[in-house]
Amino acid sequence: MSELIDNQRMRIQTLKEVILHLHRGEAPEDVRERLKAIVSDVDASEIAAMEQQLMADGMSHEEVRSMCDLHADVLKDVMAEPRAPKALPAGHPVHQFQKENKALAAAIQTAKLRVASLASMSDAVTPKAERLDVLAAFQPLMDVEKHFRRKEQLVFSVLERHGTSGPSKVMWGKDDEVREFLKAALTALREETLTGAELKILKETVLEPALSALDGMIYKEENILFPMTMGLFTEEEWAEVHRQSPEYGWCLVAPDSGYEPPEPKVVKNALHLPPAKAVQFPSGTLSFEQLLGLFNNLPVDLTFVDAEDRVAFFSEGPDRVFERSRAIIGRAVQNCHPPKSVHIVEKILSDFKSGRQNVAEFWIQMQGKFVHIRYFAVRDGAGAYLGTLEVTQDLTRLRALEGDRRLLQYDEA
Repeated sequence: MSELIDNQRMRIQTLKEVILHLHRGEAPEDVRERLKAIVSDVDASEIAAMEQQLMADGMSHEEVRSMCDLHADVLKDVMAEPRAPKALPAGHPVHQFQKENKALAAAIQTAKLRVASLASMSDAVTPKAERLDVLAAFQPLMDVEKHFRRKEQLVFSVLERHGTSGPSKVMWGKDDEVREFLKAALTALREETLTGAELKILKETVLEPALSALDGMIYKEENILFPMTMGLFTEEEWAEVHRQSPEYGWCLVAPDSGYEPPEPKVVKNALHLPPAKAVQFPSGTLSFEQLLGLFNNLPVDLTFVDAEDRVAFFSEGPDRVFERSRAIIGRAVQNCHPPKSVHIVEKILSDFKSGRQNVAEFWIQMQGKFVHIRYFAVRDGAGAYLGTLEVTQDLTRLRALEGDRRLLQYDEA
């Protein structure tokens, strides 16, 4: 066993050293030949470990992300064929991800054919029919957001428990690139005055790169992410992912039935308050049932991050502004956000911990809603930092109120 571990460690170190030549500007074909000469049968976990080591050595996840497509390309020839996994029951989380990837691949192929037809258009015309055909082909691809969110909030959460956070940051960054490409494609394709010449430029600069980026993400999931997670996650962890997946929805295809997840284990060292017992506060007492009802009926979403920057609690009201899944409990809050916004999270936490600030406030326009987000430093009586409370509220209705309402009047549910 020790020889096997040593061999794996040497392969990972060799991978890292050779891949660094890519980052220094060496031609990919030269790096590929060197890899083929000295490394064989690299598996998904070793590629993830190599990227993790690059970041542990000080390379930013942005640089690793910028090169990860090249990593995947030069490693294709030396990657071992994924071991045939045990047959997954229909409805298992990985089965569903793979089913969605097949549907996405078919939609990508349709979009590629529509995009290719733009090459034969006259430059001077304003081709409404062709533009709308391409737009219609890109619309289904936007459903990938549900796929990405389940992966980022559920799969990545569990992956980080196993000490693997680097690859998830890199892949989240690639997801965001796909999002930006698709958003730019739809925005441009809705422009009614596009000429044939402008559509051809759009084809080369946005449409084809968007489809290529999404294709690349499917490859990385199928050949790196899923084989790695199948070797790491326990059945209980997959059951956890399965239970919380409906919170985010399904991409293009609904799950099949057949998967029967194990029952959740009882959390050790947790205090389970009997319903009849009450918690004594300075201003009164509340039973567990009253506390739960209170949190779940507040007109705001609450999330509490403890002094160690880990998500400790969130309320589960019926109309949450942002999705939350129980998989994030115990997760480093930095890993709950897209890589491009982590620096803002770090700044808020640093200012709260130092005492420089106590409140950070944001508001955004989102899907027709006006969303108000506030962060509060939570301190004990002596001023010691206990954590950060996030309070999110949809203020759309409140901002539209005018005049007075002085008589009892019930609004429709």
